[in-house]
Amino acid sequence: MTAEIIAIPRAALHEQATQRLRQMLVEGQIAPGAKLNERELCEALNVSRTPLREAIKTLAAEGLVELLPNRGAIAVALSEADVLNTFEVMAGLEGMSGELAAQRITESELNEIKAMHFEMLAAYTRRDLSAYYRLNAAIHRAINAAARNPVLTAIYTQVNARLQALRFRCKRTTRWPCAPYWPCTWTINARWCWNSCVRFQLPPNG
Repeated sequence: MTAEIIAIPRAALHEQATQRLRQMLVEGQIAPGAKLNERELCEALNVSRTPLREAIKTLAAEGLVELLPNRGAIAVALSEADVLNTFEVMAGLEGMSGELAAQRITESELNEIKAMHFEMLAAYTRRDLSAYYRLNAAIHRAINAAARNPVLTAIYTQVNARLQALRFRCKRTTRWPCAPYWPCTWTINARWCWNSCVRFQLPPNG
């Protein structure tokens, strides 16, 4: 009996390539300023050039890749001024997310954030940086989603993309502080503004 061959939809290939390439950029497997070699990336991601190029365009829109006319693409390297300006904006966005989430979060959403915090502590204990970073980012996204403001979420997502790689490198080169999440979850649970808590946990904790 011959097994049926199921083709993977092109959209799925594009999404997979985007997710894996994003992780490579965020975790520093591709250094800031390095050129993206299409042939090597196609082999590494096991995709053809078409989904890879679509992934690169997506990540360029997110601010992780810079497209150079007639020269391909490079991993974005943020200047000191870029970093300071972007974190300044992110501080305001996360403060607003926290304030709105405190008013609108549900019990199930709060419990999910608490569960992710316990998972993050476990990753901290076993020094699993990749898992720690993934859970850290997920907590931030969950808080933003609980704010229930689509305009805020759209802006937050765009600005946050510029900082993902920097946050990962900060956690790799500094002590990983988890404690600031506790006052944040307590304050959400109390249903009042915890803007100051969110601001407190910005860089290098992020």
